[in-house]
Amino acid sequence: MSRKGLRERLKNGESIVVAEGYIFEFERRGYLKSGSFVPEVVLEHPELVKSLHEEYVRSGSDVVLAFTYYAHREKLKLVNREADLKAMNMKALQIAREVADETGTLMAGNICNTTVYKRDDEDAINKARNMFKEQIEWAVEGRADFIVAETFGEFGEAMLALECIKEYGNGLPSVVTMSLPMTLNMHDGIPVDEACRRLEEAGADVVGLNCGRGPGTMVEPLKIIRKACKGPIAALPVPYRTNENQVTFFSLTVPGTEKMAFPLDLSSCYCTREEIRKFAEESKSIGVQYVGICCGNAPHFLREVAAVYEKPAPALKYSPEIEKHFIFGDEKQNDPYYTQTYKKKITQK
Repeated sequence: MSRKGLRERLKNGESIVVAEGYIFEFERRGYLKSGSFVPEVVLEHPELVKSLHEEYVRSGSDVVLAFTYYAHREKLKLVNREADLKAMNMKALQIAREVADETGTLMAGNICNTTVYKRDDEDAINKARNMFKEQIEWAVEGRADFIVAETFGEFGEAMLALECIKEYGNGLPSVVTMSLPMTLNMHDGIPVDEACRRLEEAGADVVGLNCGRGPGTMVEPLKIIRKACKGPIAALPVPYRTNENQVTFFSLTVPGTEKMAFPLDLSSCYCTREEIRKFAEESKSIGVQYVGICCGNAPHFLREVAAVYEKPAPALKYSPEIEKHFIFGDEKQNDPYYTQTYKKKITQK
């Protein structure tokens, strides 16, 4: 794989496929708690973090994203592990750097919504700034190739994160993505296209959207952002069936009920692989250069994105061959005893 940096790749018109979604995947596997969502697995089972990085690279990710999402001071307080703050960050960066070096991919540091930022509150803003500062400086120390700042509901916090990357990031490139709520305005009232344009003008190398919205409700905002911005834009939806009535995965209900699906029952709302592929195709046609999947991601979803963006993912070797299935496969290649008789009995009343 190429060892060119992020800026060089983007300037050359290359696409960047990125795996996010580590929090949900490790919660699903039983290695961190839903609710607090602190990446304790980094210290408790570092070998599993490395393995998941490798799985995502194998499925097409050009980037190994250090698992420091929610590994910030405020979150660690919730689980009484603030003393482990630096150790958790540095271990995550070490694991990611190791996998990136072994696979020829890029390694990104990661900062995110602080859960303490409040607009027009100088104390809260300064607290968020200090949280960004320490994680950015650790990312530099950990030899990150660029820094991802993600999942901001307010434009102001996204801009603050970018300012901190520029001040403390030792010149590293930045990717800044926001989580768009139910409307086309951020929580602080800034239209999403204006927010992305202003972040781009302030020096972000890539701007766009991640998390919150699924493929069904992210495409239209991406079109608006593409018109507003001159440079690379990003799209990393959650793989859930959001729609015009349930615009974000926070608003999804379990099908057939009024029960909120977030966070424990979101599996009832998963997209199909075909829907993820369609999203990747739409993103590519819009001109999205930086693309991936966020919370809920899994290697089989990322492989669909990699296929559309023509990445040489090793996992593509094992793409489905349904025509070879003994019941649902090609009737000319399989015994009709199964493709006809069995199929009828298991699909029809």
